[in-house]
Formats: sequence, structure tokens, C-alpha cells
Amino acid sequence: MRCPFCRYIDSRVVDSRTADDGTAIRRRRQCPECGRRFTTVETASLLVIKRSGATEPFSRDKVLAGVRKACQGRPVDEDALARLAHRVEESIRATGSAEIPAHEVGLAILGPLRDLDEVAYLRFASVYRGFESLDDFDKEIAKLRADHETAGYEQADHQGDRYSDHGAQ
Repeated sequence: MRCPFCRYIDSRVVDSRTADDGTAIRRRRQCPECGRRFTTVETASLLVIKRSGATEPFSRDKVLAGVRKACQGRPVDEDALARLAHRVEESIRATGSAEIPAHEVGLAILGPLRDLDEVAYLRFASVYRGFESLDDFDKEIAKLRADHETAGYEQADHQGDRYSDHGAQ
């Protein structure tokens, strides 16, 4: 690593620590030529393959910007958005691939956003999936309602189990 001060071609690592929840390593370095210290941050690169075929580095900020637009006017705070972006990045890194299609980034956003706010989810899905008519919205809303009913039945079944346990005692 070149020294940013004197441009000497080498440096010595003085200290290393994990940073950003373990996704990066922060290294404190010292130049043997001028003696000055500086910090570097190392991360594993993750590239997004756009539809055009071009690649660009994954950006948590881009995820945040897209989700923030979908959540505009909704009761969602910045901490929740930051957790969602972190969750998306973790799920993408968990694939083990250094390059991921942009389409998969969108898919990784949909699930956590749906859990966070269904209206924001519909907004994001309408752009991401290219909704062209009210029927597209109706179909997606019908899926959400069906999932709510299924979740309601499962919750009722568990409550029923609790009540039957009390009766057995």
C-alpha cells in the first residue's frame, strides 16, 4: 500500500480491526519512510450487473434511496430503512457470488420491504415489476390479502392449541 503522504511504495500494518458489522477490515498503517500513520478500510467487492450488461459496485445508499422513495409519507423511520438496507446487503452477500444481477437486488428488497410496510411494498413493486394497469395492483393486493388470511388462520390455530392445553390441565 502506497503512503498517501510521501508516496513510498510500502507500508506496515500496525493494527487491524473489523468494521461495519464484520463486512470490512480497518487497518492502521505506518509508512517506514516518513513515519506517518494512515488508515485503510478493506471490503470484499460486490458488483451489480445492470440490464445493459455494465457493472457497478453494490451501493447500500442506492438501496436506501429507492426504498426511501417508496416509503415517502409512510410511518417508517430512518433506522428501519437502514436495517432493511443492511438486511438486503447481507442476503446478497450470502449468495456467495461476487457479481449479482440488478434484478436479484430488487428481489432481495421486496421481501423485507413487504414486512416493513405493505403500501411502500406496493409502490416499489409497481415500479420494479412494471405494473401497467389496475389489474396488476389488484392481483398483488389479492396476494397480500390471501397471505393475511393464511397468517390469521395459523395464528388462530396456535391460539386454539393454547386454549386446549389449558383445558387438559
